[in-house]
Amino acid sequence: MERLRSSPLHANISTALDKHLESVHVVQARRKDEIVNASSRQRHGPPRCQDERVVLALAVALRALCLATRKVRTVLWCAFQMTLPK
Repeated sequence: MERLRSSPLHANISTALDKHLESVHVVQARRKDEIVNASSRQRHGPPRCQDERVVLALAVALRALCLATRKVRTVLWCAFQMTLPK
């Protein structure tokens, strides 16, 4: 979009994209933790309190990803509107 516009976009656009990417990485890490925890639970018996913390951490990460996705969609729509010819 910057090439179409021949000028740099607002700094908030890059910031929103970076936060979205960071949120994706956090969700991936929490999901890996959940998978590791689930596989160790099968070996060691009944669920523990730790399992709930892992699932809650994943839920918090998913909520942050949802909010970041909404923001990045809006920011990209605004950037697209700015690149359209008048």
